[in-house]
Amino acid sequence: MALSNEVMGLVLVATLFVAIVLGFPIAFTLIILAVIFGLMGFGDLVIDLMYFQMLQTLKSAELAAVPLFLLMGYLLERANLMNRLFHAFQMMLASVRGSLYVATLGVSTLFAAATGIVGASVSIMGLMAAPAMRKSGYDTRLSAGSIAAGGTLGILIPPSVMLIVMAIVFQVSVVRLFAAAILPGLLLSTLFIGYCLIRCRLNPELGAPVPEEERPKSLAPVLREFAVGLVPPAVLILATLGSILGGLATPTEAASMGAFGAFLLLVGYGQFNWRIITDAIYRTGQTSCMILFLVAASNFFGAVFSRLGTPQFIAEALLTFNFSPTVFLIFLLVVIFILGWPLEWVPIVVIVLPIFLPLIEELNFDLIWFCTLVAVTLQTAWLSPPVALSAYFLKGVVPDWDLKDIYIGMVQFMGLQLIGAAMLIAFPAIALWLPNLIYG
Repeated sequence: MALSNEVMGLVLVATLFVAIVLGFPIAFTLIILAVIFGLMGFGDLVIDLMYFQMLQTLKSAELAAVPLFLLMGYLLERANLMNRLFHAFQMMLASVRGSLYVATLGVSTLFAAATGIVGASVSIMGLMAAPAMRKSGYDTRLSAGSIAAGGTLGILIPPSVMLIVMAIVFQVSVVRLFAAAILPGLLLSTLFIGYCLIRCRLNPELGAPVPEEERPKSLAPVLREFAVGLVPPAVLILATLGSILGGLATPTEAASMGAFGAFLLLVGYGQFNWRIITDAIYRTGQTSCMILFLVAASNFFGAVFSRLGTPQFIAEALLTFNFSPTVFLIFLLVVIFILGWPLEWVPIVVIVLPIFLPLIEELNFDLIWFCTLVAVTLQTAWLSPPVALSAYFLKGVVPDWDLKDIYIGMVQFMGLQLIGAAMLIAFPAIALWLPNLIYG
């Protein structure tokens, strides 16, 4: 019996997930399956569809910002920037209980706005903060949780590469999505810092202040470290983001200036050499090719899937249950959260989300708000055992910390993430206030 096009689309998606689980390359699998099922569903037209869809995607001006922001992040990563930032925060907060937690999360927040590379943030903060925390007698679980949670902020706080890709998939403004993600990112960072300070207030043994003999003897070295370690990267971040949000530059133009600024910081901090430059360019090219090719392939896959009529078929089938929009929203976020365990954000954003797009539009969800919720949900998945990738990044650089303690520490911050997500669902203005204020 011949299958209808709608059912054929369901078989297409099922085949794709089986191929991903078996380890086939995602981008090539997307193209091959889309061509096969397209030929079965609507004939030779699928070849023309592949050409036009992939060409249209690769001509996208917004996608040009991806390699530039990645280059900016890789250069800042190698500029010894995190060390200077951490030391600056540590000196300024020396008398505060739990100061190293605050320093870790403060640096992670700034570094998230500079790079958005989760693995790099978790690894570098683990190398820097873990020895200081261990030396000061800090609690292992709270230390591990603060490092892992701070590192995941890069997936949400702009200029996040994921937000750029998500804006293209949902056909919304990158600039408005950047503006929408700022307050949720700062909200989560504040929740993390507040939690650590309250825990240390209730139990001072979790994080004692820096010993008196190790504190700066005067204000001068604190101001000097602040000026050298904190001001330059903060100015670069504010200039890059501010030029985008203020309409002075497109994301691509701002990314190019940000990459140039990162190069100047690399030189200014005395870290410049050709090995670092070539390594940063190689890693940028490698990651960019993976993301851009996958986005183009998934755009073609989504076009075939849509032409088969399956997304609308799924939306209509789900709507027959007559659940409230909030129930549908939580259902979608739970699916995304579970998929965030075995999968990276790229296949989820470019493959899974377009399947639900007709349902999202039918329920009249604000797409900017929904994209921000998805980003928070995927960030939460990075902190969720048993697969949580952040745990393995941290274990790799701090091997003497038990994986069980890392998991327990991360679960505490995952709970804070869920509180943040619930606040964002209950009060959409957390995401929408700033873009509406700036752009109307």
